[in-house]
Amino acid sequence: MEESKEISKSYDPKINDTEINKLWEESGFFNSDNLPKSHKKEYSVILPPPNVTGTLHLGHALMVVIQDILIRYHRMKGFKTLWLPGTDHAATATQERVEKDIYKKENKTRYDLGREELLRRIDVFTKESHDTIVNQVKKMGASIDWSREAFTLDEKRNFAVRTAFKKMYDAGLIYRGNRIVNWDPKLGTTISDDEVERVEEKTSFYYLKYGPFTIATARPETKFGDKYVVMHPKDKRYAKYKNGEKLEVEWINGKINATIIKDEAIDMSFGTGVMTITPWHDKIDFEIAQRHNLDFEQIIDLKGKLLPIAGEFSGIHIKKARPLIVEKLKAKGLVEKIDENYIHSVATSERGGGVIEPQILKQWFVDVNKKFKLERSKIKGIKSGSKTTLKEIMEKTVKGGQIKIVPDRFKKIYFHWIENLRDWCISRQLWYGHRIPVWYKGEEVYVGTESPKGDGWIQDEDTLDTWFSSGLWTFSTLGWPEKTKDLEFFHPTNVLETGYDIIFFWVARMILMSGFLLGDIPFKNVYLHGIVRDKEGRKFSKSLGNGIDPLDIIEKYGTDALRMSLITGISPGNDSNFSEDKTRGYRNFATKLWNIGRFIKMNDVADYDPKKIKLSASDKKKIKFAVDLKNKAGKNIGNFKFNEAAYDLYHYAWHEFADKIIEEVKPRLKSENLKDKLSALKMLKDILFEVLKSLHPFMPFVTEAVYKEVYNPKDSKDLLIIAKW
Repeated sequence: MEESKEISKSYDPKINDTEINKLWEESGFFNSDNLPKSHKKEYSVILPPPNVTGTLHLGHALMVVIQDILIRYHRMKGFKTLWLPGTDHAATATQERVEKDIYKKENKTRYDLGREELLRRIDVFTKESHDTIVNQVKKMGASIDWSREAFTLDEKRNFAVRTAFKKMYDAGLIYRGNRIVNWDPKLGTTISDDEVERVEEKTSFYYLKYGPFTIATARPETKFGDKYVVMHPKDKRYAKYKNGEKLEVEWINGKINATIIKDEAIDMSFGTGVMTITPWHDKIDFEIAQRHNLDFEQIIDLKGKLLPIAGEFSGIHIKKARPLIVEKLKAKGLVEKIDENYIHSVATSERGGGVIEPQILKQWFVDVNKKFKLERSKIKGIKSGSKTTLKEIMEKTVKGGQIKIVPDRFKKIYFHWIENLRDWCISRQLWYGHRIPVWYKGEEVYVGTESPKGDGWIQDEDTLDTWFSSGLWTFSTLGWPEKTKDLEFFHPTNVLETGYDIIFFWVARMILMSGFLLGDIPFKNVYLHGIVRDKEGRKFSKSLGNGIDPLDIIEKYGTDALRMSLITGISPGNDSNFSEDKTRGYRNFATKLWNIGRFIKMNDVADYDPKKIKLSASDKKKIKFAVDLKNKAGKNIGNFKFNEAAYDLYHYAWHEFADKIIEEVKPRLKSENLKDKLSALKMLKDILFEVLKSLHPFMPFVTEAVYKEVYNPKDSKDLLIIAKW
């Protein structure tokens, strides 16, 4: 018998990762169409599309690792796996980024460039960003089917968006109307309720005399048009005042006629229990005005400047105007007192950081409460042909257990959000994005998937909210509105894995869109991971200068080490801290696996039939333990308990297999007793095979490399990536 050749003493992930990646790509196994015929049952995951606004961070890396673990495990379990990639045009963020760069370099705005030139420049930027993102994802070892890659703004997705819009419009669920919306003066567009971020701010709180009343406000600059004074109908302090009663009061620019309004929306315990309302610039005030059929008057323009109603302050930005208005109120004796330490939450734009100014604008909305007939339904609790609402679809799919949310505690948050859900404003005053498929000619309105025939038609200038196109992601990527084989086979998808911070932005809207357009759920499970923070528990941000590029970590420690350091110590929905020390430790673990493989190969012998080797009872027991551990790890992966699986496998491979079993077996490998020697050798190789399989979803590169070296597969397509679990 001849001794086997020695393999490399050191493990170099830089060389190894590149070679293994090439091996996988050449095999074609990332594409479900190329998997062995034994892979029959579907398993699909759609990659949450990263925004084409820059590079991926460690949070994205965690997302990629978790999804790759699921895909690799199910591929080895014999599933016909599809992991479909794509990127998101992220209209607001992308346009803002490009506009900012242009203004910084050229001192020009989008209006100086024009629509076509701005879009051309955005396309150049997104192409560069896309290529960077794809390179990062590939370096992470993601076994993605790149042949099916999609982009939320490509032509196929654009047609899907236009089709969805028309179907919803025809069903009466999309309408255009004057409603109060979140206006971002900085970005010059509306944003959805979910894109509003509340920031606590210390400010002055003013108690002002309004006739016989004292009203309290943090924003005196909005008060010029306040001619309604509102109180709770059960407030005994103001029982003598009657609903609709008129009063003449001295106000900022002179005497005005005020009207008493009684409404139960008033909080009697806040301030004096009396407030004046500004229906044009406050949602609660808007609703009060609607209930009582009151007048609406605009005070602030779309750039944050006061309108002529403000008299001498007209044309002044509200920030500059506030102290001037307060001085005038003081001079007129209308300031009763000022609380200088008032803390309140200011609505800001999550994207641009600008302060939100509610405005009444003519916009496009999705009605979430209107009943419509769902012709075909696979949703539990909603029969085909019955009437339902979009809100009911979002509620019943989760409440009925068709869609499972992990961790379970996020269901309560999800249902609370649905209860308070308003109609969704879907129009944006941006140039980059899916342009609204509506055309106007005089009083005529045309809605369609293609532009109308004839002259004189003008398309709506606005674009759609990014989340409208993202809401179609699970099925537009599979070919919808066409009835494709992929759509029939892979939808609903098995898992949506994403961060808990976009459960409302994206998860709910995908359920809404899939429910209306397909009468089905978009996915069976939602796994919500937490935020990856730095080692001190802080969010990664440019301002803190603590951002980490995953490729920098890969360059230093290898991909497998990064993957393991991201996945260990995490639990569903909880944030985790990233530490390079942890990554360094897992680089050592990758080296340990390589050395285990090297030791076994160095002690291997040629020309023997493993099937004829009779194992000792002790060796059988050791192999069985490794098989059982692998199966336990598989169950943990299936139940999204990635940390538990990784922890068990790490400790077994290093502290049981390497430190104990291999050390104990060394004398047997040198024994003259060939039968015992071969039993020991077979036991080691069988255990190693189980260890490599079970660790492959977590550390794909080193496990594939060790498998290739130790087991020397004859067929170029006999890879660990499709080894039977």
